[in-house]
Amino acid sequence: MAYLPIEHHGVIGNMSTVALVGIDGTIDWMCFPRFDSPAVFASILDHAKGGHFCISPDVKGANSKQLYWPDTNILVTRFFTADGVGEIIDFMPIELRANARPRLVRRVNVVRGAMAFRVDCRPAFNFARDEHQVVLSSRGAAFRSAALSLKLLTRIPLHHDQHGGVNASFTLHEGESAIFLLEEAGEDPAANPVPGPHDAQLLFDITVRYWRRWISRCTYRGRWREIVHRSALVLKLLTYAPSGAIVAAPTAGLPEDLGGERNWDYRFTWVRDAAFTLYALMRIGYSEEAVAFMNWIEARCHELDPDGSLQIMYGIDGRHKLEEEILTHLDGYCGSRPVRIGNAAYQQHQLDIYGELMDSVYLYNKYGAPISYELWKDLQKLLNWVCEHWHLEDHGIWETRGGARHFVYSKVMCWVALDRGLRLADKRSFPADRDRWLKCRDAILEEVMQHGWNPKRKAFVQSYGSDSLDAANLIMPMVFFVSPTDPRMLSTLREVMRSPSKGGLTANSMVARYNTREFVDGLKGEEGAFNMCTFWLVEALTRSAHGAPERLQEARLIFEQMLGYANHLGLYAEETGPRGEARGNFPQAFTHLALISAAFNLDRSLGSQGQG
Repeated sequence: MAYLPIEHHGVIGNMSTVALVGIDGTIDWMCFPRFDSPAVFASILDHAKGGHFCISPDVKGANSKQLYWPDTNILVTRFFTADGVGEIIDFMPIELRANARPRLVRRVNVVRGAMAFRVDCRPAFNFARDEHQVVLSSRGAAFRSAALSLKLLTRIPLHHDQHGGVNASFTLHEGESAIFLLEEAGEDPAANPVPGPHDAQLLFDITVRYWRRWISRCTYRGRWREIVHRSALVLKLLTYAPSGAIVAAPTAGLPEDLGGERNWDYRFTWVRDAAFTLYALMRIGYSEEAVAFMNWIEARCHELDPDGSLQIMYGIDGRHKLEEEILTHLDGYCGSRPVRIGNAAYQQHQLDIYGELMDSVYLYNKYGAPISYELWKDLQKLLNWVCEHWHLEDHGIWETRGGARHFVYSKVMCWVALDRGLRLADKRSFPADRDRWLKCRDAILEEVMQHGWNPKRKAFVQSYGSDSLDAANLIMPMVFFVSPTDPRMLSTLREVMRSPSKGGLTANSMVARYNTREFVDGLKGEEGAFNMCTFWLVEALTRSAHGAPERLQEARLIFEQMLGYANHLGLYAEETGPRGEARGNFPQAFTHLALISAAFNLDRSLGSQGQG
């Protein structure tokens, strides 16, 4: 089985976990029962050993397409042959009861003619490290390992294969269907009946209603409503319902550089995402989700390290230790090794997270609900910590492994932390060490203007003394560090928008986060364009367009071009390669957050300037 391109996948889920479904009908990634649980299907990381659940036409030459059932996260994979049209409808029922069992439903239908299908379900528990036994019955099959057992319920007769899985062949005619339901196996093998068409339809209807009710709350009515809705639906899928945390991405090990070592586990929640998440969700009407995520953030603020600092990232349940491990037995996607699970970056020193945290709290207090005094006491500790440490080197937003530096973005976000702390203290009349915070805030701005600005490059650069650009600095006008029309910011925009051959970061309207040939980040290989940074460029141009309508039109053109790099379902990975291929973990929350923000502000600016 060859590796499908990353972008040839859709995603389904239930706010506890997700599955990636290939356009060929293969589920080649699913962790169970949570995002951060060990994988049961991981053939996207090793097609031979990783495990998969494939349903596909048992005929050569079938064409396939994928689409989402309108306004839902229910995925339809449709197959076309001369003799018939068949489809697989994949979804995870949304049941938010405390004792609800995560379930995966795969309903196979034939809508024209007839079609023969082949089923191959081969789990590989704990990233293919745990052995399991297969027990067949008239109700389907049970797969039992030491830590987890699953059952596949179906009325289609199944057979053993020699690799620890089951398979079957069956033919359906027009109007007929077959149901496959995968869930955790209990002690009683007869605890649940084998689902029939009526049962599957009931679960389908419940799930459709859930998603349509949810998306109906979206307040965005702008030009790009469909893609904003899809991005919102993706973000909801990446939310862990019990805690309100949002995973950066639901996958691990998908490469930023094909065949290379830039392969990370993103199934965790970064503090950095907080401000962007809250801003995007509140902008389009999702206050309940913002409240839930804010509660998760507040809980982390009550768990500060002994020195008063905060970790950069946590588990979706708030756990602190995320030890990194290399799975040497897996080949990696298209030979991209090593395959890592866990993420050692949780131990890194990254100063920017305090600015993103304080910006999120400030936004929430302004547009959501007033924060508590108990939270303010913890924030005071964090802000005093920033005063004591902002002048130090750190590893920066990109979590590089090439050593600490004085990253400009990190300094800017320390300024944001103190600025928002001062604003919040004044807004709420909270007690605060205003004189100290104000002096530190002003000192940071002066230092960045002196050492972060490179007169030779005519741009804000990546770190003090550097000649390299960094797309992270596009955030400066968005956090009000500089005016969007400040000459230094406009010059930085022009430099970023140059092609890499001329020292810039932009090629075909797509932005790299930095130039890997100029900046030693401690890793081998190259990167693609960083999707989030392209949307940041759109927003920076949008904000700079006052009195310069040509920049607004340029922002719109780049945004429209960027929409063309989404996959066939409107999903984005972390990066886009030179051939338009998806790179990195998929789908990426940060990309979809940045898309929502750019769409909102661009649409508003176009409307205010009377441009269609």
